[in-house]
Amino acid sequence: MVERLQTGRRGSLLVALLLAGVCCGSGSPARAGTALDYTREVLERARAIVNADHPHNQKLAELEKLLEGFLDTDYMGKDALGEHVKHFTATQQQEFLKLFRTLFQRTYLQKLLFFDKPVFEYVGEAAAGALTQVNTKIVTPRDEFLVSYRMRAASGRWLATDIQVEDLSLTSNFRQQLDRQLSKGAVDTLLDSMRRKFGGATDDTP
Repeated sequence: MVERLQTGRRGSLLVALLLAGVCCGSGSPARAGTALDYTREVLERARAIVNADHPHNQKLAELEKLLEGFLDTDYMGKDALGEHVKHFTATQQQEFLKLFRTLFQRTYLQKLLFFDKPVFEYVGEAAAGALTQVNTKIVTPRDEFLVSYRMRAASGRWLATDIQVEDLSLTSNFRQQLDRQLSKGAVDTLLDSMRRKFGGATDDTP
């Protein structure tokens, strides 16, 4: 049975996220019993943060903290690099993953804070190989999108390894962008471009 929950300021953020270029006080909740339960818990905490009467930058900081326990951006970043990972030194790979985390989170969250009054529908979950796919919908006054989260169990919690909007994978989209960038230039060129875009991202705090 589909569950509908009103949320605050959320909409076609994930479709917009697919178009984002690579170079151009809530803590993480404890793991719930199922991937669907955990996804619902995280999204509802995000909804509460978005609806709170707090400054924009404070909301961003709280949402980034929340997503640290939900988005497995290291997994996504390595997957997005694909075969190009062999051209990275260990130090370069570490820096890339920190920058990629900031890229993914900031793009996601800027869209999250931009759209108004959609409805979340929690459709269900199903096995997807070694992963569990959580299917949701985002319904706005003008649009409706199927959004799926590929979740893996790790150390007593669930982590999202990919997000799909309709049939479009965010990780695959980033992989295509990175492939184009790395086919044109060296690893240092990519990292320099990402540093300019996300200047302070190499610190441990995103």
